[in-house]
Amino acid sequence: MDYDSIRALELLRIGSGRQNAVFRDGQEETIRHIVEGKGRLLVVQKTGWGKSFVYFIATKLLREAGGGLALLISPLLALMRNQIAAAERMGIRAATINSDNADEWTTVEAKLAKGEIDILLISPERLANERFHERALAGFAAQISLLVIDEAHCISDWGHDFRPHYRLLERIVKTLPPNLRLLATTATANNRVMNDLTVALGPNLKVSRGDLNRASLTLQTICLPSQAERLAWLAEQLDALQGHGIIYTLTVRDANQVTDWLKTRGFNVEAYASKTGIRRKELEQALLDNQVKALVATMALGMGYDKPDLAFVIHYQAPGSVVAYYQQAGRAGRALDSAYGVLLSGREETGITDWFIRNAFPTKQEIANVLEALEQAPNGLSVPYLLGRVNISKGRVEKAVVLLSLETPAPIAKQNGRWQLTAATLSEAFWERAERLTALRRDEQRQMQEYVNLPFGRHMGFLIGALDGDPNLATAPTLPALPTNVNAKLLKEAVAFLRRTSLPIEPRKKWPAGGMPQYDVRGNIDATRQAQRGRALCVWGGGGWGDLIYQGKYRDGRFSDNLVAACAKMIREWNPRPALAWVSCVPSLRHPDLVPDFARRLATALRLPFHAVIVKADNRPEQKTMANRTQQARNIDGLLALNGQPIPCGAVLLVDDIVDSRWTLTVSAWLLRENGGGEVYPIALAQAGYDE
Repeated sequence: MDYDSIRALELLRIGSGRQNAVFRDGQEETIRHIVEGKGRLLVVQKTGWGKSFVYFIATKLLREAGGGLALLISPLLALMRNQIAAAERMGIRAATINSDNADEWTTVEAKLAKGEIDILLISPERLANERFHERALAGFAAQISLLVIDEAHCISDWGHDFRPHYRLLERIVKTLPPNLRLLATTATANNRVMNDLTVALGPNLKVSRGDLNRASLTLQTICLPSQAERLAWLAEQLDALQGHGIIYTLTVRDANQVTDWLKTRGFNVEAYASKTGIRRKELEQALLDNQVKALVATMALGMGYDKPDLAFVIHYQAPGSVVAYYQQAGRAGRALDSAYGVLLSGREETGITDWFIRNAFPTKQEIANVLEALEQAPNGLSVPYLLGRVNISKGRVEKAVVLLSLETPAPIAKQNGRWQLTAATLSEAFWERAERLTALRRDEQRQMQEYVNLPFGRHMGFLIGALDGDPNLATAPTLPALPTNVNAKLLKEAVAFLRRTSLPIEPRKKWPAGGMPQYDVRGNIDATRQAQRGRALCVWGGGGWGDLIYQGKYRDGRFSDNLVAACAKMIREWNPRPALAWVSCVPSLRHPDLVPDFARRLATALRLPFHAVIVKADNRPEQKTMANRTQQARNIDGLLALNGQPIPCGAVLLVDDIVDSRWTLTVSAWLLRENGGGEVYPIALAQAGYDE
């Protein structure tokens, strides 16, 4: 097929909205390569180079010449939404089938059948979806003229953001005609990743690799161990920073907490995470339109989010690898002469990234337990019922079944919503890969700490070297270093904020799969038997009151009067309705006096009577040893009972120290309501666990 350079330039100018736009180095050569069908191509170019312009212009030229549609594999919804908007500016009919637009699937499938779509965007997980194969892919597979694999480093085990379902692409590519146009793109491929991709996407994969230096990006690292210090720094510097940006956090809770703090300082910011749900599109657009100063985001707003004039990217904690950091910081300064990429390093980050590393792969015992449970269920088990058979967290069970199902050959397969054993056995290569990648993640974690400790001006060269580029190509920062000190007044206010912030305890509304046999309950929990929405003083191990709670539980054996006063203040500000009439607590056989003593003193501070009416029937393993909600629920089944004393009238404040699964509070509330008690308002000193 002939390449039309005049039309290609016209499309670039339409898509960019700039009448004087010209192609960057390598862009036009890549488009020509695709259109003329010169073979499979891997493009490794820095963020902001314009990879999406390449495949959209190529798609348009192919369609105008009578070619079939393009299929684009893209890892994130935020990236898809950006790309669809960019495609439509060029007159390309773009559509997506993803988890957020189920109400549009039928319409999209009908348009595909009529040839009314030029490019379809899907996630790699969609390739494993039975409906997609039956109703969409089967109808247009033969008409695909171009397959685009965006963020192709996700295919590689070595990549910083390996996505298991990307492995399906390796299998699919091997079945494609050798002359099918295939373009893979990424900004973060070191030599190991590129070698992996060459094997996976061959034969005869050609590689086009550009310069990794980002001259517009001024990088800096600042060590501020406590969260209060970082909150104070953000409040001061965000006021001075020009433009709009992203503040990255490692967890959803931190995203929400940083957002709440900055809002108290008068900043127009919003939290963004996978749990943000239907508001994500609205928030992405708000940042694009400069309606917010910043989004405080987890990695859910990562690869591919494209705001060319993003003026800063700040990390509240260090991520797990420098390659991931290059990807995220690279959101800034794409169409600006200068922008900041600032990493604030805190003491909790290593614990969080440790947790992510430990949870990346299931253990041999966990896999053995899953396979044994399936062996004992010839008709198969869904994940909820698997959770009732194995003491493994839901996330790890879900990861285990996905990883097992993607092996070749796969020892398990999904049929009618249930996982079943196949005749295949698990290869030892599975464990070799898990060990290799765990060791790699540890190396990346150490390398990230090296990056944190670099002097100003050395960061870009370090990142380029980590990606196996030439560090000598790094240019000097164009902006001055930002202050590293913290305003004492703001620090004091940040400490006070952390100590007055409370977290919601959401009531459980359903019993676990299979119910709780000893209590003879299953299905939905009747609304009149549920706990009300409660409050926790802080996150376990986090800022604010965390140190005092740890000291009281594990050193002193008694929670301090300061914690009593803090909880009393939280409850008065909360002011639940109907008004509280009495106080009770969750019992413990291991620490029989710890929580009752605290609850009594809290009741005195609130001027309410205290009644211990709940008891534990026997000594069972601690809830923290139960790895998923079903096991946690069963561990409580039949354990709690009322002691026979009359239940006082009115709403009760139900006190516990650490809340994790919420089943203890759920069963306690159910018992109280079932026996004539009023509304139950749970409170805890801390919430446990990481969430993203």
